[in-house]
Amino acid sequence: MTHSAATRDAATRQRHIQEEQDQHDRAAAQGAGAAPGAEDASAVQAGARAHPRDLPAQHLAKPGREADLQLQPQFQAPQYEGSRKLQDKVALITGADSGIGRAVAVLYAREGADVAIAYLDEHEDAQETARWVEKEGRRALLLPGDVKDPAFCRDAVARTVEAFGKLDVLVNNAAFQEHAADIGDLTEERFDETLRTNVYGYFHMAKAAVPHLKEGASIINTGSVTGLRGSPQLLDYSTTKGAIHAFTKALAQNLVDKGIRVNAVAPGPVWTPLNPADSPAEAVKDFGKKTQMKRAAQPEELSPAYVFLAAPVCSGYITGIVLPVTGSVGES
Repeated sequence: MTHSAATRDAATRQRHIQEEQDQHDRAAAQGAGAAPGAEDASAVQAGARAHPRDLPAQHLAKPGREADLQLQPQFQAPQYEGSRKLQDKVALITGADSGIGRAVAVLYAREGADVAIAYLDEHEDAQETARWVEKEGRRALLLPGDVKDPAFCRDAVARTVEAFGKLDVLVNNAAFQEHAADIGDLTEERFDETLRTNVYGYFHMAKAAVPHLKEGASIINTGSVTGLRGSPQLLDYSTTKGAIHAFTKALAQNLVDKGIRVNAVAPGPVWTPLNPADSPAEAVKDFGKKTQMKRAAQPEELSPAYVFLAAPVCSGYITGIVLPVTGSVGES
């Protein structure tokens, strides 16, 4: 099967899982009535610019496209000035078409890196990410495919090295998420899709990348606050994120003698297509309001953490950590 056919199959499978859950949600809403909203309180604004508290009540078809969001995520980080922390490095980022992946691609380019953009089938979003990378004066490479497929992962790494001559940073960021109120709603198909995308995908990419990584290189995995404390409606997703945290620590120990650092970022709620493509519209509008900062993060509030963990000048003595960026105190 070609990479193109595989991506179509994966996207179709994910939409089928979503349609089944949407039916469960409609039935539950009819039986229970409207859910109460989050308590009214001002959002905390502690960053370089203000970020939205109120989000649109919007539900997207999977895999979710940033271009379709009514409120566009803030990924540009206009106050962030590059200082050549990744000058002439090469980074491969999965799930780089939108959300956190896009924000990381933009800052990596601003810091001097060329960026390979791996994604499923969100071509319009991926092309927009590439335009932003090129706007920063760096080269971009588009790599559509399914990270569950080890052949695609090997091909993505090979094409990156062929295009740019090397590979210095791998960011494993692609993910599948679909909520379920009851364990009985979790089919084996759904559990398998989540596990194979979120865990196998990271394993396949790391295995393909390691032979090309040299001393000073870095692997950064996207974990989640759900992997730190669980989530009652994201049982399978939380399971994979906990596995990613353990995978990070184990791989860090496996590669430390080679001078390759492995770390993870554990985001809290972040405004990306992932959640509107998961939760019902009414739940989306209150997304992130239960954090102590009383709002969801914007992608540009996560991306500097990925710069920090990628840049040898910043984190050359750091490996095997899971860095929480959650909008709340005490997540670890």
